Amino acid sequence: MSKTFVEIEDDRGGVSKYRRHVNGRGFTEASASVDSSAFIADSSYVEAEATVGRAVTIGAGSWVGRGAAVQPGVTIGANVMIGEGTVIGAGAQIGSHSRIGDNARVGSGARIPADTTVGHGAVVPARGRGLARAA
Repeated sequence: MSKTFVEIEDDRGGVSKYRRHVNGRGFTEASASVDSSAFIADSSYVEAEATVGRAVTIGAGSWVGRGAAVQPGVTIGANVMIGEGTVIGAGAQIGSHSRIGDNARVGSGARIPADTTVGHGAVVPARGRGLARAA
């Protein structure tokens, strides 16, 4: 029988316990709220107090930071880091190998290309407004 949880020690010696998401692949910290319809791929983690809405897809090796909010219909590619306190608007698409800084805001429907870095506290407008249109 395989383990249904893992314990991970951080760089300060704290230990967090993660359980497998109901889809049997990725891991979520106990205080995270993840909709049962979300798909969290292997080796992906959702940190404490984060929320992940319905019909969200999180690619392999990705990480959703503490207190982040991923709204319904978002697609996150492989090996993406979503910073602490970040909000990803409904229907946004985050390309693989991207980094979204702490407390950033990504508008609904925005498209972040692969290998992109969005700085801490940055705001990416909703699709159809400003810079997000060209993305």
